[in-house]
Amino acid sequence: MKISLLLTLTTLTFFLATAPASHGAAAPAPRQMENLGRGVVALKTGEQQVFVSWRLLGTDPAALAFNLYRVAGTAPPRKLNQQPLAGPTHFIDTTFDPTQANAYLVRPVLGGQEQAPSARFTIAANAPARPYLSIPLRTPNGYTPNDISVGDLDGDGEYELIVHLTGRARDNAQAGATDEPIFHAYKLDGTFLWEINLGKNIRDGAHYTQFMVYDFDGDGRAELICKTADGTRDGTGVIIGDAQADWRTPGDSFVPTRDRTGSSVAPAGTRVASRAGYVLAGPEFLTVFDGRTGRALATTNYLPARGKIEDWGDSYGNRVDRFLAGVAYLDGVRPSVVMCRGYYTRTTLVAWDWRHGQLTQRWFFDSDNYGPPDASNPYRGQGNHNLSVADVDGDGRDEIIYGAMCINSNGTPRYTTRLGHGDALHVSDLDPLRPGLEVFDIHENAKHAFGLEFRDASTGAMIWGAPGGSENSPDIGRGCAMDIDPRHPGYEMWASGGPRVRGIYNVKGGKIADRNPSSCNFGVWWDGDLLRELLNSNRIDKWNWETSTETRLLTAEDCSSNNGTKATPALSADILGDWREEVIWRTTNNQELRIYTTTIPTPHRIYTLMHDPQYRLAIAWQNVAYNQPPHPGFFLGADMPPAPRPNITLVPLSP
Repeated sequence: MKISLLLTLTTLTFFLATAPASHGAAAPAPRQMENLGRGVVALKTGEQQVFVSWRLLGTDPAALAFNLYRVAGTAPPRKLNQQPLAGPTHFIDTTFDPTQANAYLVRPVLGGQEQAPSARFTIAANAPARPYLSIPLRTPNGYTPNDISVGDLDGDGEYELIVHLTGRARDNAQAGATDEPIFHAYKLDGTFLWEINLGKNIRDGAHYTQFMVYDFDGDGRAELICKTADGTRDGTGVIIGDAQADWRTPGDSFVPTRDRTGSSVAPAGTRVASRAGYVLAGPEFLTVFDGRTGRALATTNYLPARGKIEDWGDSYGNRVDRFLAGVAYLDGVRPSVVMCRGYYTRTTLVAWDWRHGQLTQRWFFDSDNYGPPDASNPYRGQGNHNLSVADVDGDGRDEIIYGAMCINSNGTPRYTTRLGHGDALHVSDLDPLRPGLEVFDIHENAKHAFGLEFRDASTGAMIWGAPGGSENSPDIGRGCAMDIDPRHPGYEMWASGGPRVRGIYNVKGGKIADRNPSSCNFGVWWDGDLLRELLNSNRIDKWNWETSTETRLLTAEDCSSNNGTKATPALSADILGDWREEVIWRTTNNQELRIYTTTIPTPHRIYTLMHDPQYRLAIAWQNVAYNQPPHPGFFLGADMPPAPRPNITLVPLSP
């Protein structure tokens, strides 16, 4: 039976450190944001048809229109439209000669005057019709392309890809050595830029290797920031620390003295765990890498140090190395990186600034500064296998939604619901009929009173909830929130994990369907309407709200998803063309990336989602642990009002 109620302070203990921003407060300053080009992309959809798409920027005036040009061979550019294109930013060309190379570009038009041309996108002569771009890889033997991030590494206004390559990886609960984590950087035309190898002293796996790619110092070029160790080799071949050090634990075994909550357990009858392969000694570093070359620009100690392993919840090295990371505008103007350690018990977040060639600490949150080191501490054990970043109080500065709790932009606690750990998290304007942002969170364990939780993002007050799992089906492992049914205002939500959570809920907590979609994973704006489609494994499906069935829109042939049963794409983000999202998958032979982009016309004109600050930050943290789909900071769905103009200022392009 569903429980739907608004909990008060007497029925849900949560702790507030700040109040929402006053309506009388000064308007926030604009945020520094990437100075993107037009992202022109053209795909053949038939022998005599090309679908061309390009970006509308968040800073573009409403009256901006475009002229589209085609360049065939060495001929002068030919304008394809009779009147400037003032609607959706795409065009279907049926007049080209497929036996020649054809390049496409756009020129913005404002007040009847053409502006500078965009970069060109070229389709080769006699190119096949296919719905994707192909990027050949230099995948090392035994490795697989895994999570991807994007950034403008060279300052040309277009994105490059940073690929995390994994060989033999491990979950934190699994003993044994791993292969060395590797990063490759590629341009969208397939040009290889550099390789960074984190070395043997960084264990590889979903919970270890969180990498943040962003323009942290506002110079127009993105950096990469991640945890490093002795033996890390940067993109120029320089070694960080001691190249000969090997801090991996040799084979041994012992009896754990604590359970997963950190409580003491009797040795008798407990399983024997092994520390073999864990890295539980030696220095830990945090390094900033140059995006153009992969060169290490600065290295400092990773904080907090691991200290005593047992203080994190077990005795064999599982919970001490549970890492998360994100990017946030903590001062409201410039981005900072937030590196995190722990979420099952002790929880820490450390914010760093990269400014003028210096890496400096902004603040350090430690749950154990707000209560005793046990289960009575309201900020222990509240983290998820993911996080989200959003301005929850409207003051222009970002907060960190860390599972069941929220940390202010100044590193102080904002609230905790004390509902505990979960595996999925969604934050956006999920209910457009109420002010502010909302959070949809799931809590996996049977002991939790609520398996599904819908709350106010600013205060933590629950809006509605549904029961947790049963003893026979305790793990609510996945949850989704996206607008898939236009009959109900706002997002719809569902989860997997047993009969008590089965069904689709609306923003009021009402069950609107008894059957879940078969996918409880990612979403993607793909077809022409404003509803989101279901993205799972190597396919995209459309939910039919009238029949509770799905229609296949795309199957990425010869492509594979990542992260085992999580079945996530390498990346899903609006990196090209109009406002709809691209999906990047690896090929099954691991030698190629394929960027799928929609060729379905849409009547909607929306600026690139990458100029919405919350969405852009979500792309930065998408690679973290259990990957989650990105959401903008405004409601994007059926019957939405015009997208709000983002409060951003574009950084100059780098020379």
